[in-house]
Amino acid sequence: MFKIGRNDACWCGSGKKYKSCHLSFDQKLENYEVMGDEVPEHYMIKTPAQIEGVRRAGIINNQILDLVEEMIRPGISTEDINTLVHENTIKLGGIPAPLNFEGYPKSVCISINDVVCHGIPDPNRILQEGDIVNVDVTTIFNGYYADASRMFGVGKVSDEALRLMQVTKESVDLALKEARAWGHLGDIGAAISEHIYANGFTVVREIGGHGVGVDFHEEPWVSHIGTRGTDMLLVPGMIFTIEPMVNAGKADVVQDDNDGWTIYTKDGSLSAQWEYTVLITEEGPEVLAR
Repeated sequence: MFKIGRNDACWCGSGKKYKSCHLSFDQKLENYEVMGDEVPEHYMIKTPAQIEGVRRAGIINNQILDLVEEMIRPGISTEDINTLVHENTIKLGGIPAPLNFEGYPKSVCISINDVVCHGIPDPNRILQEGDIVNVDVTTIFNGYYADASRMFGVGKVSDEALRLMQVTKESVDLALKEARAWGHLGDIGAAISEHIYANGFTVVREIGGHGVGVDFHEEPWVSHIGTRGTDMLLVPGMIFTIEPMVNAGKADVVQDDNDGWTIYTKDGSLSAQWEYTVLITEEGPEVLAR
């Protein structure tokens, strides 16, 4: 933690003197650090203006996912969904963050059945009765990012698929209860992994949640497997995603060598994911995008 004079302007951008703004907050962080906790750097803690920016981006992100939910049905292509996301994001004043991100060619990620994440929309991939689909939307609005995904069943899906989607969603909601100020990231991973494994499914280990807000992917990395009381301290102002990827079979995954993006379950089993963008506050977690 870097030092600021008591009468200097606070690092949070409030315009107040440090002594009357975040001095006691930083002293509390230092106390936790002395006790052996991993504490976040100031850049991981969003200012009030940044929080409001992410909140507004989240409103648009939610609206886009609502539109997707209305559209999902057998017979449409994943490219149709991409077009809907792209055109409506622009219409609402946002920018689809995935487009051209590190070479990604589309405006949304659409992952079907055994695709764990980063599925690329394709006009030739037509949704079929019984498919389960994850649609992952990230919106930039006035320079701020919000990120969320939802699962959809296409028509009538199998009981196994329904249960997989339900248990995955339950794990995110259980993790949300652990996203409390002065708790730990390990509490979140523990809540998810305990629920998933108790229900006979597995959690993908290689891919986790991430800080988000002024960039697409920020610190901290959020594991969906953890031990309570470990990993980084959660403090008010942190914003990150909780987005477990849960497999019906084994946890192992493989990447498509041809497109360099699509991640599949190694054993061909079904996979599901839900994602929230979450703000840590003293009063409890606030979901900014879901």
